[in-house]
Parts: sequence; C-alpha cells; structure tokens
Amino acid sequence: MQSSNHYQSSYRVGRDNVRILRMELHNPVFFITAFLTVAFVIGVLAFPQDANVILDRAKNWSIDNFHWLVMISGNFFVLFCLLLIVLPFGKVRLGGPDAEPEFSRLSWFSMLFAAGMGIGLMFWCVAEPVAYYTNWSGTPLNVAPHSPEAAAAAMGAALYHWGLHPWAIFAVVALSLAFFSFNKGLPLATRSIFYPLFGEQCWRWPGHIIDVVAVFATIFGLATSLGLGAKQATGGLHSVFGVDNGLTTQLLLIAVITAIAIVSVVRGLDRGVRVLSNFNILAALLLLVFVICAGPTLATVFGIGENLSYYLAHFLPLSDWVGRDDEAWYKSWTVFYWAWWISWSPFVGVFIARISRGRSVREFVTAVLLLPTLVSAIWMSVFGGIALDQAQQGIGALAGGLTDPSLALFHMLENLPFTILASLLAVVLVLTFFITSADSGSLVIDIITAGGKLDTPRYQRAFWAVLLGFIAAALLIGGGSDALSALQAGTITMAVPFTLVLLLSCLCLILGLLSEAN
Repeated sequence: MQSSNHYQSSYRVGRDNVRILRMELHNPVFFITAFLTVAFVIGVLAFPQDANVILDRAKNWSIDNFHWLVMISGNFFVLFCLLLIVLPFGKVRLGGPDAEPEFSRLSWFSMLFAAGMGIGLMFWCVAEPVAYYTNWSGTPLNVAPHSPEAAAAAMGAALYHWGLHPWAIFAVVALSLAFFSFNKGLPLATRSIFYPLFGEQCWRWPGHIIDVVAVFATIFGLATSLGLGAKQATGGLHSVFGVDNGLTTQLLLIAVITAIAIVSVVRGLDRGVRVLSNFNILAALLLLVFVICAGPTLATVFGIGENLSYYLAHFLPLSDWVGRDDEAWYKSWTVFYWAWWISWSPFVGVFIARISRGRSVREFVTAVLLLPTLVSAIWMSVFGGIALDQAQQGIGALAGGLTDPSLALFHMLENLPFTILASLLAVVLVLTFFITSADSGSLVIDIITAGGKLDTPRYQRAFWAVLLGFIAAALLIGGGSDALSALQAGTITMAVPFTLVLLLSCLCLILGLLSEAN
C-alpha cells in the first residue's frame, strides 16, 4: 500500500497530464465515449427495428447468464455498507480532519436524493405495487394475485426495490470516489478508485477503459430515467389537458427539457442543480402532504409502519436467487432494478462525492444508506398504498389493473379531490426531476471524461446534456411500441461489466481506509 504523500504526488502528475491532454483535445476517454455515443444514436435512428432486436437479445443474454452475479453483488453491497458504519473507519473525515462541509445538511440531502432516484420513484410509486397485486407481469414470490397476500407482497417488494440495496450501491461508489479524491488527492474519476491495485497504470489505458465503461453505464442508466420521465410527463399532460402522449410529444418534451438542462448545467452546481434540487424536495413534500390529507389519512399514516414490516418480512426471501418459484418475475423486475442502480452508480456516485466533502465516513454512509431508504419507503407507502386500496375497493381505472405504467399515478390522483391541481403539481415535479437528472448527469459525465477535473468549459457540459437527450430519444424511437423494454435493455447490458468494477472498488476502498488509519 502506498503512502498518502505518494498518492498526492501521483495525482499531481496525473492532474497535469489531464490538463495538457484536455487543452490539446487528446483525452481518449472523451473522444472514445463521444464517438461511440454518437455512432449509437445514428445507428438506432437509421435502423430502429434492427436496433430493437439487438437490444432485446443483449438484455435477455445478460439476464440469463448473469442474473446470479447481479443478485449476489446487490446483497454484498448492503452488508459492506453496514460494516462501514460500525467499523473504526467510520471516524475518517472526507477531506481530512479539518474539512468543513460545503453544503448544509438540507441542501446536501436534497441534491443526493433528487439525483438518486427522483424520476424513477415518481414513475413507479403507483404502477409497481398495482402491477404486483394484479399480476401485470408476474407476482413476487409467486403469490396468488388479488389476494391479501398479494397486497402485502406487492408493498414489500416495492419497498425492497427502492430501499437499502440501491442506496448501498450508490454509497459504495460515492464513498470510494470521495475518499480517493478528497483524502488522497486523486482526480474525481472512477479510475482513481483503483490506484491501490493499478498504481500509475490508472493514468494509462487501464484507467481509460474503466472510465469509458463508467461513462457508458451512466449514459444508459440516465437514458432509462429520462425516457421514463418523458413518458410519464406526457401521460400527465394527456390526463390534465388532453395533449397527445405519443412518441412525437415525448420527443418534443425531451428537446425542451434538454434545452432547460443546458441552461442549468451552464449555471453550475451551486446556482443550477442545488436550486432545482431544493425546489424538488419542497414540491415533493407538498404533493406528499396533499395526498395524505386528501386520501384515507389515518389508514395511510398507519400503513407506513405496516408496509415497513412487509419490507422486513420479505427482505430475505426476495434476496434469495436460488430455486425461486417466481423466476420470470424476479429476472424482469429485481434483476433489472439492480442493473439500473448499478448503471446509475457512476453518475450518482460522482455527484454525491462532489457534494460530500467534510462528512465523516459514518455520517456519509448512514445518511446515504438509511435516510433515503426511509423517505422512499414513506413515499411508496403513501402513493402505492392508496393506489392498492383503490384497486382492492374497485375504485377508478386501477380497479381494472395496470394498463399504461406512465398513467398510473394520474389514475390514482383522479379519485382524490382537486385532481387537476394535484396532477399539475405531479407533472411539474416529474419535469423538475427530469431537468435535475439531465443537468447533474451531464455534469458528472463531463467530470469523468475530463479526467476528474471539476471546472470544465461550459460548452463541454452542454455537449453532454445534448447527447443525453439524443440517447433517450433514440432509445424511445428504437423501442417502438415497446420503448420501456428498449430502455431497460441498454441499462442491463451495461450493468453486467460494471458490476465487476464495483466489486473491485470495495477492495480498493478498504485498502485506502487502512492506509488512512495507519
């Protein structure tokens, strides 16, 4: 294990090289990822049907051959994070003993949560529990649909997918990046995590390959979320104003949101992303309070604790990957979710690391792992619980089962007072989460492709914002009538190789923390 001084000396060499390469426009990570991304967009737009077939085959191959790897890794990351909280490493402060946090706890939490899963939680908070209960695409643990057991399993599985596992994945990447950047003086790039294993090779092709894989995982993970956001936002506009929610409207919305994201990303982290993230939290809180008050209030509030008990009761059965009776369900839902979170992890990891200087390891892991899990559980319990109640009581469109997931939230709101106002607020929230993910994602990809440099030219950040919009649009077009499957395909395919990267990063983080303790 190298000394801290050697880390910092190596960083100075690496950082200077990054500056020279960037000024001469020879950074291989930037050009490789930009070229391949543009080529992918052109290929999908030119041959949409062929692209859909290829994406679907790649998804099925990845799931059939590597579902066990994804499941085992997800469980391992949860255990790893829990150990970090209780081990002596928890006293280590990111940035050194005298480091002070850059943001308040409220702003810090708002940004990490908004970037982490805002769009996805809005999209699935109603659709997922109803889908499990009504057997839209299988039921968790193969329970009988439309039964009391199905309702309990539906909420338990929904909370499971949005609970500890995703945030453990994010925490591993974010903590590793923050530690090696702030404590060891290395660039804020994925390659820096692997300095304990590769040494100076991190600044050469092994490091380039790691960053390229990280960028592509990020791009497809983000594109999935942006595609879902576009589908739900147009679905909301259709419900409120009767606007057509077809592909043309979705593409137009992506173009508008991309333009707004460019403005935000050009303004920077403090004046752009932070302001939008704080607004997201306030708007989300307003919508949450409204739904609680407008729905069956007491049943909803007491249901939060009950649903948490369902989460705990189903935690171990859903974490098992051997001999499942619901193999088709768990491959199409749980494996996809874990792949989605793994693909998102470079994006969320870099972003959370960027805003977390001055936090102790224990504070960091506790906040990133436990607080968002609790908030997600409350959100899913409120919206999903009311939706399940409507489905069970035969109220509204959800009584007939799930038809279009992008409309599920608005179908639930139709049966509450002040439907139009609530639906408008939901649409605004989806759009702002959309913008936050687009601009923070562009910022993160730019940081990785610039070799970890934080202060990059504005036009370069805007370039990635535009490219992300094109990727989301291309996947929607390539997917045709099954756009959701196309969005999932890219995510799952890129998640498999990056799973191995994450497992190795845990080893590197332990080595780094040991050197800090010494």
